[in-house]
Amino acid sequence: MSTSTADRVIIFDTTLRDGEQSPGAALNVNEKIEIAYALEEMGVDIIEAGFPISSPGDFRAVQRIAQEIRGCIICGLTRAHRQDIDAAAEALRDAAHPRIHTGLGVSDVHIRYKLRTTREEALQRGVEAVRYAKKFVADVQYYAEDAGRADPEYLYRVLEAVIAAGATVVNIPDTTGYTTPDEFGALIRGIMENVPNIHRATVSVHCHNDLGMATANTLAAVRYGARQVEVTVNGIGERAGNCSLEEVVMALKTRRDLFGLETGINTRRIYPVSRLVSQLTGIPVQPNKAIVGANAFAHSSGIHQDGVLKERTTYEIINPRDVGVPDSEIILSARSGRHGLRHRLAELGYTLDEEQFEKVYQRFLEVADRKKTVDTRDLEAIVEDEVRMFFEETYHLEHVQVSCGDHSIPTATVRIRGPEGQVFCDADHGAGPVDAVYRAINRVIGEPNELIEFSIQAVTEGIDAVGRVTIRIQADEPVKENGVERRVFSGRGSDTDIVVASAKAYMFALNRLIAARREAGG
Repeated sequence: MSTSTADRVIIFDTTLRDGEQSPGAALNVNEKIEIAYALEEMGVDIIEAGFPISSPGDFRAVQRIAQEIRGCIICGLTRAHRQDIDAAAEALRDAAHPRIHTGLGVSDVHIRYKLRTTREEALQRGVEAVRYAKKFVADVQYYAEDAGRADPEYLYRVLEAVIAAGATVVNIPDTTGYTTPDEFGALIRGIMENVPNIHRATVSVHCHNDLGMATANTLAAVRYGARQVEVTVNGIGERAGNCSLEEVVMALKTRRDLFGLETGINTRRIYPVSRLVSQLTGIPVQPNKAIVGANAFAHSSGIHQDGVLKERTTYEIINPRDVGVPDSEIILSARSGRHGLRHRLAELGYTLDEEQFEKVYQRFLEVADRKKTVDTRDLEAIVEDEVRMFFEETYHLEHVQVSCGDHSIPTATVRIRGPEGQVFCDADHGAGPVDAVYRAINRVIGEPNELIEFSIQAVTEGIDAVGRVTIRIQADEPVKENGVERRVFSGRGSDTDIVVASAKAYMFALNRLIAARREAGG
């Protein structure tokens, strides 16, 4: 598998482990598998698939990814505990290229208050964890947690000891995003100069974005000898997030004159993978996000537009096509027909079977009848709504009608097709149109739950914009899904009518809850 070389940076993707720790970003096993396949296709070297001992669902996800993804190193995270390492070894048993990632804190605040031990005892526990992990796999990565706030001399001793014990990679995390680029670069330089056996291991860095410097710190580390970077798609992760895969990869590619380094990433897959991760986690990408934001290659200033039209490089340092963003669009309307739609979907990287295509085409016609044109983001929202479902739909919303106003009681009527093909029609009123729709749906389906989160995002611009609704509902009692007891289920829906989008999102969440209850035998 991939090994470190002087002119290559290894991409260690932790979207499925650290990225999933973003609040509200829980993924089921099938969703994780889809992201893992996309990461493999994009060319990442290592996929950190999860923390196997944390839950049966995480164990199963790591196990499935290890069984199915053959082109990447598959990594499982552990604490420096034998039971953690046992769980990771078992989950990774079928991996073509397994790696166990274990470690301990090295800063005094972690050693004293979190581990409640001494420096010497922590060092010995780390060495023992590496030796134990080596019994199961040849490839062991050791993380020196909170290295950014550690005593450098102690950090050097720890790294020397774990490398001597067999660690093939040493991970230097700026766990709290505390350091600046100058400080973090100097830390890596110090490691390269003061750890006698550092040449026997790859130096990796894992930077958080609490002060907005994760990418800058990572690139500073690379300049001083780090050859593995730990990143997530869209920079998702704990608190303010992790270093963004797309930012580091494109910085190295765009400024090869400065870094003289390359990666194995197929950069044309960056934007499609970004959209996939955003859609499946329910975490939107901010419009001004570097590389993958909606405005990353948009120009509103007349001066900028004039310059770009004359010569793209006047205001664009990256060709949008290099990251999978089309620089021109076919303008789609209701008269485009199936051929035009299929061509545009293919340009966007979607491969749909006939049944999926027909669903997308019918939704496309509905949207095109309401809008003059249907652009890229409209199409992405349509595909996400019609194709991305990982459970059997029990109830299907066929029609929703709402009556409301400042002097009337919001009232909704819904028509829903049931599991046996029977059609139910009912109505109810509520505090507003969305509340009325949800009450009417509840009268038909009768699945007890509480709406705990509701958000609306405009997918496109203008008064006729497609809107995406993301919701979370809480079941009245826990339901087992993929071996994990959970009460909260998410749903999403998009439409030019935000009330209809809200209804679709609610039906998505309810169907997901019902499917989980059915699988659990409830």
